[in-house]
Amino acid sequence: MEGVEHRIVKVNGINTDVAEKGQGPGFGDTDAPDSVTEYTCFHVVGDSIDLLNIVTPEQQVFVVGHDWGALIAWYLCLFRSYKVKALLNLSVPLLPRNPQMKPVDEWRVVYGNDYYICRFQEPGEIEVEFAEIGTETIMKEMLAYSVPAPIMLTKGNLFGHSSDMSTALPSCLSEEVFNYHVTKFNKSRFTDGINYYRSFNRYLYYTYVSNDRNRELTTAWDGCEVKAATNFIVGDMDLVYHMPGLKEYFHNGRFKKDVPLLQEVVVMEGVGHFIHMEKPDEINNHIYDFFRRFD
Repeated sequence: MEGVEHRIVKVNGINTDVAEKGQGPGFGDTDAPDSVTEYTCFHVVGDSIDLLNIVTPEQQVFVVGHDWGALIAWYLCLFRSYKVKALLNLSVPLLPRNPQMKPVDEWRVVYGNDYYICRFQEPGEIEVEFAEIGTETIMKEMLAYSVPAPIMLTKGNLFGHSSDMSTALPSCLSEEVFNYHVTKFNKSRFTDGINYYRSFNRYLYYTYVSNDRNRELTTAWDGCEVKAATNFIVGDMDLVYHMPGLKEYFHNGRFKKDVPLLQEVVVMEGVGHFIHMEKPDEINNHIYDFFRRFD
């Protein structure tokens, strides 16, 4: 893509593809471990810290995260807040705690076995079904999903319709960018990304009661707060915004309690999950206006 420079950096024992445009890194062709156990927040934050120490040693950074990037950004601020000057996260908040149930088990009760995160749990199963309909179709379905309902992956009827029905590319996404992502997923398939979901019951942030091993790992952060200056943006058509209890969490003061330096929660009207693609100019302005306060 125009103006983007790539370089490979050895980070925490893996080759990390750093994609840079202007000032600040991203990634694309990074090595992906085979084992699900290497996709916990501790591994990913450790990789992120090592990357920051290489590309911007001795400096605080501005962090922007969306979806899984947002989740890891919360952990980065929880574990190493001194590395972060300010945080702007999109779509995924700190998730409210249910002390009675592991997260995947809770989603299974609420949405059923066909809920996409539940379907992702059995290694290799969903990958076979995805392969049958092809990378391009899966990517279009995921990126075009713009309704506030949960994603359901019923076997033989993925995304709620038969595989012979075509899905249009979202107007906010160019063919060039889409084809770039398809090429990358044709190379790696979907297992690497799905492994993050397979780690949900191994960890979530500190307020979840997960399994015994991970509860041991996160006990040191129990009751801690994310102490980084933060803004949060979500679309009112985002499926995350409509997950049970999250609207209340955003607006009843509990989010602010968990993130005491939270300065603003912005709910953008008529916008779905991929908010940065649907409203790039507005999101860029929010990022710029927020971060310039800390220059």
